Amino acid sequence: MNPGQGSWDVGATAWVLTCTALVLVMIPGVAFFYGGLVRQKNVLGMIMQSFAAMGVVSLLWVAVGFSVAFGSGRWLGGFGLAGLAEPWITSPAGRLPGFPHLDVPVLAFVAFQMMVAIVTPVLATGATAERWRFGAYVVFVALWTVLGYAPVAHWVFAPNGWAHRLGVLDFAGGTVVHANAGAAALAMAWVLGRRRGWPQEQQRPHNLPLVMIGTALLWFGWFGLTGGSALAANGVAATAVVNTQVAAAAALLAWVGIERLRFGKGTTLGAASGAIAGLVAVTPAAGYVTPLGAIAIGLLGGTICQLAVGLKSWFNLDDSLDVVAVHLGGGVVGTLAVGLFATTMVNPDGGDGLFYGGGYRLMGAQFVTLCAVVAYSLVLTGLLGSLTNRLLGNRVGPREEAVGLDLSQHGESAYEITSERGQAGEITAGRDRAGAPVPVPVASAVARIRHR
Repeated sequence: MNPGQGSWDVGATAWVLTCTALVLVMIPGVAFFYGGLVRQKNVLGMIMQSFAAMGVVSLLWVAVGFSVAFGSGRWLGGFGLAGLAEPWITSPAGRLPGFPHLDVPVLAFVAFQMMVAIVTPVLATGATAERWRFGAYVVFVALWTVLGYAPVAHWVFAPNGWAHRLGVLDFAGGTVVHANAGAAALAMAWVLGRRRGWPQEQQRPHNLPLVMIGTALLWFGWFGLTGGSALAANGVAATAVVNTQVAAAAALLAWVGIERLRFGKGTTLGAASGAIAGLVAVTPAAGYVTPLGAIAIGLLGGTICQLAVGLKSWFNLDDSLDVVAVHLGGGVVGTLAVGLFATTMVNPDGGDGLFYGGGYRLMGAQFVTLCAVVAYSLVLTGLLGSLTNRLLGNRVGPREEAVGLDLSQHGESAYEITSERGQAGEITAGRDRAGAPVPVPVASAVARIRHR
């Protein structure tokens, strides 16, 4: 054994570090997925929100986030690990208190959990697409990571967290990531209000191939999220990877099938949304259920999330890209499904669900934790959104929204399109009396917005 490696399992360490990189791929996956779904004038704005979170959350995770999430304490981890300054954290033989069976270096665990922390607020941005001021968004993400994500991660993932002690099973983030992000998306969509023109105007995706590329990256990266959550290269990790694939496949088919029944056509957007719904639903269950259980969860997730998409119109809530239906809905389905399909035959460290003779205890723990996470996220996000609105103003102005986030927030355009009258670097500002488009240079449009 190499003395520099301490007593770590080298295979497990390599697996976790590989999965860390896979989870990182999910973030540009979300960026492309959401970027393709919005209108052309907002694609860079959506992509920039994802990449900005990579910068903000990474630094905050090292500074305080990891400490709050995985330090000692029942409700919060505290600040004992702030800055990762404890010498044992970087020591070859250092062990994380409360994790006696962690067979990888502490910093490998820190890195993996950092990527999960970045993904979570990024998922919520789809509900607020095309109207969130960039500066206010950055401040919100910083506050929400420390006050919203880290405490919930402590409750569920840390061995001394109250939900973990209650007996909740969340293999890779059904409550911590998806229900949490979905509830935050719901609250911020309400705080920001509807896009101008919604729902009267049809605001269609501008680039479905970009959506499919984002879906492919998400699907690929999801193997790192679920497989890496085993924290070892073992049978549980292999089961989680297989379950991830079959649940996504089942949900894809369920979503497209329901589309055909309801509307007569199965769409590429439906296929992408169904796959994501299945991935979300299987996330909390991936390491606790059999492949047949994962298929059942995927079918449930694809069906319920597809039907839930229409609820936003009933409640007059402008969830721009259906984040609430897919992530909150899928998180609820997956978390409760653990209470039905979990079995110790797959994972002895888990539990038996209702269908395997486990009774109602596990289902009760799943339900209580889910309700607590959703309620906490809703209230906290509403308060933080109101705070950033008072300090900075959350919503872009009418003129900024009309011209798009790309130009108004970043001074750029995603595509250089040349028309008959205009040159590259120009946008259309209206039409002349003859009905022809009147081009205006991008620089002039940006200057007008900045000096309005």
